[in-house]
Amino acid sequence: MPESPSVPPASDGAQAAGRGKAEDWLEAAYQQLLLGGVDSVRVLTLAKTLGLSRTSFYWSFRDRDALLTALLARWDAHNTAGLIGRCEQYAATVVEAMLNVFDCWLDASLFDSRFELAIRNWASQNAEVAAAVARADQARIQALTSMLMRYGQPEQLANVRARTTYLTQIGYLSMRTQESVSERISRVAEYVEVFVGERCEPQELARFAARHPA
Repeated sequence: MPESPSVPPASDGAQAAGRGKAEDWLEAAYQQLLLGGVDSVRVLTLAKTLGLSRTSFYWSFRDRDALLTALLARWDAHNTAGLIGRCEQYAATVVEAMLNVFDCWLDASLFDSRFELAIRNWASQNAEVAAAVARADQARIQALTSMLMRYGQPEQLANVRARTTYLTQIGYLSMRTQESVSERISRVAEYVEVFVGERCEPQELARFAARHPA
């Protein structure tokens, strides 16, 4: 896609509003990605959604590829950082540590499952995106492994349990598993025991459930 011609900067706020902000275009691209996949993320489509001219897009992004790069960066900054952050969250026990991670599966502000699936679908047709997803997977599994090792688990066992935890959740996404919050929570104690090798006590489950009302 060709770059836009050189245009003088807007002289007032009204002109700036008329072309939209970069974040407006990025948010519209995100919503369109969820709705129709990466092939539907087109400048003209986004312009119509925002009620802006197509040429106004080029005030914010060099071209469509630059927008897609920003969209991929947004996914990584949100989902990878969100998961790693929960791995690093303080917990008194390994069970509580895993429950902190489980927050990601029920709270889109920590880990956006729809965004994750859309990016993985995109990765199936784009080698560069696939490489970015592979790097994110490695970083996330390493964070989970390090978390388990902090609670005394041997490195090999911690890594296998980290992979089991993570790949189970990615399987949930890939299979588009539909469960209510209450259904998910009803299985949490058993999942935690499988993933960390220690029993989830009722009070620990109760605190987790209180964070995620049905």
